[in-house]
Amino acid sequence: MKAYIMIKVRTGELKDVVHQLRKINGVIEAHMTFGPYDAIAVVETIDLAKLGSITALEIQPIPGVEQTLTCLAVDV
Repeated sequence: MKAYIMIKVRTGELKDVVHQLRKINGVIEAHMTFGPYDAIAVVETIDLAKLGSITALEIQPIPGVEQTLTCLAVDV
């Protein structure tokens, strides 16, 4: 399962947040972005429960993370 997690970051903390995202097991990419969100993390997990765990227990607690939006990737 793949998901894209868009992240709003407190001003001045973007570089540190992206650095921390890249350390998380399951995060295969993390980038700064322009637009309504400041960063994006691409996550691959075995199931929805693991995705929820990564989001709630590893991404959201990173200092500077203010908000996340998770979008599941669906193959057609």
